[in-house]
Amino acid sequence: MVGGEAAAAVEELVSGVRQAADFAEQFRSYSESEKQWKARVEFILRHLPDYRDPPDGGGRLDQLLSLSMVWANHLFLGCSYNKDLLDKVMEMADGIEVEDLPQFTTRSELMKKNQS
Repeated sequence: MVGGEAAAAVEELVSGVRQAADFAEQFRSYSESEKQWKARVEFILRHLPDYRDPPDGGGRLDQLLSLSMVWANHLFLGCSYNKDLLDKVMEMADGIEVEDLPQFTTRSELMKKNQS
């Protein structure tokens, strides 16, 4: 009987993950590539339990979605943000692996190169 209980627990876990992924899918931007969405949905699902909206509202989910966009925009588009905000999203994304990220040159780096 232990095997049956374990199988049921695994099925329940898989079902929960599937429901969370289906829930997150509604937040995909039409302009996101598969690679961008895969990374951002991992970010969202990782933190979803901590950012669920309380019954009285509160916008916690909106905050998580915004943080996920900040992270994705920084990684994939080279956008820059306040240092504290970037530190927060980079910490939240610790361990999420994204292959073949684009390389960006900042304005400061260009200015230093031109002064040499």
